[in-house]
Amino acid sequence: MRHSDLQDDELVQGCIDGGRTYQKMLYERFYGSMMVVCMRYTNDREEARDVLHEGFMKVFSNLKQFNKGTNLGAWIRRIMINTAIDHYRKSAKRPNLVEINHAVHEIDVQDVISDMSAQEILGLVQKLSPAYRMVFNLYVIEGHSHKEVGKMLNISEGTSKSNLAKARSKLQHMVKSARIIKRVEGENYA
Repeated sequence: MRHSDLQDDELVQGCIDGGRTYQKMLYERFYGSMMVVCMRYTNDREEARDVLHEGFMKVFSNLKQFNKGTNLGAWIRRIMINTAIDHYRKSAKRPNLVEINHAVHEIDVQDVISDMSAQEILGLVQKLSPAYRMVFNLYVIEGHSHKEVGKMLNISEGTSKSNLAKARSKLQHMVKSARIIKRVEGENYA
């Protein structure tokens, strides 16, 4: 039997019943999509793999709490994001952050990065400091409000806004630098 042949509820029940084959199938079904999620929140592939494996351990130990009939992928994704946040909290050496009550959105990230590949964008996001990367992912990618981001990361709403503005500014600078390098390389080969 292949994992693509099973419905989510059957896969979950097989895991709950202790079936190693079912656990392997669940892992294989969601590995790729959850690795992408973990990569957005970490510095590199190795760190993402650590978060991913820790996340899957939480998935397997909490499967009894999964509500049948709901979206298994979304449930696992939430666990992965929470695991990444926990990892950030444990390992982050946070710089002194200046609170800004009204951060200005200096750029529209969609306009700046619209001509880049997903891999290039991920590479730039991974270059952000952990504090900026976490806020950027939770606000821009996951769609949480600054108030929600603040609660998740134990920072103020103003700090969340400030970190997002700084993340966007840094991304804009990195994109401009990448474009200049590409243009210079193109002229050298012409």
